[in-house]
Amino acid sequence: MPRGRTTWLGGLHAGVVFATLLASGCTAQRTPTASRQNPEPTASDANLARPQPSPPGIFFLTEKQLPEVPFVTTPETVVAEMLRMADVKKDDVLYDLGCGDGRIVVTAAREFGTRGVGIDVNPERIKESTERAREAGVSDRVKFVEEDIFAADLREASVVTMYLLPDVNLRLRPKLLSELKPGTRIVSHNYGMGDWKPEKVRQVRSPRGTHTIFYWVVPGERDNE
Repeated sequence: MPRGRTTWLGGLHAGVVFATLLASGCTAQRTPTASRQNPEPTASDANLARPQPSPPGIFFLTEKQLPEVPFVTTPETVVAEMLRMADVKKDDVLYDLGCGDGRIVVTAAREFGTRGVGIDVNPERIKESTERAREAGVSDRVKFVEEDIFAADLREASVVTMYLLPDVNLRLRPKLLSELKPGTRIVSHNYGMGDWKPEKVRQVRSPRGTHTIFYWVVPGERDNE
């Protein structure tokens, strides 16, 4: 075969291989967006298996590159039960991670006189939460901060509430265990934290269906494994 044709075919072959690899690479980096529309968990989530290594393409992500947690409100009946499970008192400082419209922080301040901090990366949610607090007359007891929850200083909290996603909960767990004071109560709507078995699990009904609430207390001996 003449050299010129060989070179041309080789170039064509290389181009096909390059295009194939490029397409494969683009596909591998598309991480499906996690959603709270998954089927509601049951109390069996209280003892999930130990987290497994992240699959290729996700292992190298930083905390700020985690899939965005979609904004889905927590029904008022669930908010009330979360606060009951945490036995919220006036002298508590409640941190809501991914506070959304601020309803948990505002409800705790209005009903129990609790001081609260809501943290969310979305500036629109922060504006909405601040307005909700103003309308409820609790602006002097709460504040809302536009911040990455993984960068937030949680040491002041005596109660932590959250409605995130399973993978986010697992990645957040070491921070909670290393940063929070022993005795701090943690309440999560719908999702557990791997093999950290909760002390209480309750289910609540709302027009949206059945909701599972998990409750932990930070132990005296901190363990961030």
